[in-house]
Amino acid sequence: MNRVKNALANGDVTFGAIVTIPSAAVVQILAAAGLDWVIIDLEHGPIDTAAAHAMIAATGGTELVPFVRLPWSDGWMAKRPLDLGARGVCFPMVNDAATATAAVRSLRYPPEGDRLWGPFYAHLARGLSIPDYLQQANDDVVAIATIEHPDAVANIDEIAAVPGLDLAFIGPGDLATSLGIPGQLDHPDFTAAVAAAERGLLASSVSLGGVARTADQAKQMIDRGYRALVLGFDWSLLLGAASGLLAQIEAVRG
Repeated sequence: MNRVKNALANGDVTFGAIVTIPSAAVVQILAAAGLDWVIIDLEHGPIDTAAAHAMIAATGGTELVPFVRLPWSDGWMAKRPLDLGARGVCFPMVNDAATATAAVRSLRYPPEGDRLWGPFYAHLARGLSIPDYLQQANDDVVAIATIEHPDAVANIDEIAAVPGLDLAFIGPGDLATSLGIPGQLDHPDFTAAVAAAERGLLASSVSLGGVARTADQAKQMIDRGYRALVLGFDWSLLLGAASGLLAQIEAVRG
């Protein structure tokens, strides 16, 4: 069974990163770092189907759980990542209950949903036969929504009430942009929108997820009820480590 899905159901905190670099090696490194999950980013990263498959396969034999973020919230886009072995799918711009419902149904085989047969690689990634995979898949896959638009905030109670939705991330970058205040994460309109989304999700059975840029921010978010935290992108973690070390060297050189 999906250990991250179990952790979220138990109220435990999980940590992950978003991967944009089309590289199985990057996924292996993040697995070794001890993260719980990665989101393989098909929305913003230059990752094609073959690379996504290799990256999902790279989690084999590790504790890392592979999720995939789709380019858009159309349910048909989930089919291929699922059949390649993704154990969770993140849908962007989920702004209403109808979109959330369609997203959840696209991840479940009938009668619970609309997913079609063909998990030719998903069962191999789990070491299962296809019949065994089919029996477990509906309970295994994590359904993830992204709250990143004022309409989503306005409809948060209805979205959070959709049966089968496991996790919702509040996406700060797109939410601020959608509000017309890109990058202004301390703007009153942004903080009010985040607070409203948090209230709606925390009052539901859907786990609350978000982005933590520092350890202090992560602690504050966990204290508020967040249970899935993105700790960065692969590129930002690499950039931060390299630039930070260079800055330290320059400082000691005087």
